[in-house]
Amino acid sequence: MRTYLVKRFFMTLLVLVLVTVYLTLLVHIVPGDPAKSLLGPRANPDLIAKIRAAMDLDKPVLEQLGLALWSLARGDLGTDIFTGRSISELIGAALPHTLILAWTSLSLAALIGIPLGVYSATHPDSWLDRITATVSISFITVPSYVAGLFFLLLFAVQFRVMPAIGMGAEGDVLDYVQHLILPVAALAISWVGYLARLVRASLLEVLNQTYVRAAMAAGLSQRLIFYKYALKNALIPTVAVLGIGVGKLMAGAVFVELIFTRPGMGTLIFNAIQARNYPVVRAGVLVVAFLFVAANLLADLVYTYLDPRIQLGKARG
Repeated sequence: MRTYLVKRFFMTLLVLVLVTVYLTLLVHIVPGDPAKSLLGPRANPDLIAKIRAAMDLDKPVLEQLGLALWSLARGDLGTDIFTGRSISELIGAALPHTLILAWTSLSLAALIGIPLGVYSATHPDSWLDRITATVSISFITVPSYVAGLFFLLLFAVQFRVMPAIGMGAEGDVLDYVQHLILPVAALAISWVGYLARLVRASLLEVLNQTYVRAAMAAGLSQRLIFYKYALKNALIPTVAVLGIGVGKLMAGAVFVELIFTRPGMGTLIFNAIQARNYPVVRAGVLVVAFLFVAANLLADLVYTYLDPRIQLGKARG
């Protein structure tokens, strides 16, 4: 396990390095000068030169790469060219809101989707299984931004039972939770259907395995067989998907945060793109990439625990 963690640590570093290189080169690949796009066609040449220097665009490409990688090694995300504030402070203020939104959405989807999938697998072809299948497939096809707009119009505008935008009064936990309900529901709805179908398919496959049938033939309790042997193995693909799903949730959070005007990484990166604030865009994408890799590492550790054969295979490798 220690060797595996060391390998994943270096893989994480490699991903961050490649993302840094890509973002540094992207400025030179995309047509146009970022400084001129930022300031407009009538900007003073001296001011353009200052902005280019602030973003290190006045240096050769290789030197820019070296500076970007050195900043990454030191954990320095740079400085906002507009406010002069540390980008780490900006991300530190925005990141918790996005993490709360993403993890709450994922938890809600798991709490609803997994039991639905389990019930459908244990009652196949029942009328409730068919209803669950129809609802699940319908949920899968709903993008988060469409669900967000629908919930906003229905519950905030039409019935006025939920707050529409923002994150609530500062320091008021109850108000914060109320403002979180609609964004979480919009982000979780498609995952509810996906997890329900995935768990159903995985559990049906496991229940048809030879060792499960042998346990049933041996007279073991169906409850023991289901929870100790079948469900644990059926959840392995689900855990793997949840790890990958964090990246998709982060992408969906961008639209949801914009719809509900919530502060977070999505809003921060979107506003930075609109303002051509390249240092903030680069730092924000780096942080999101790191979160994606970290979530996959956590998923690997969890399903290694769920299936000891995976751990044995890694030890032999």
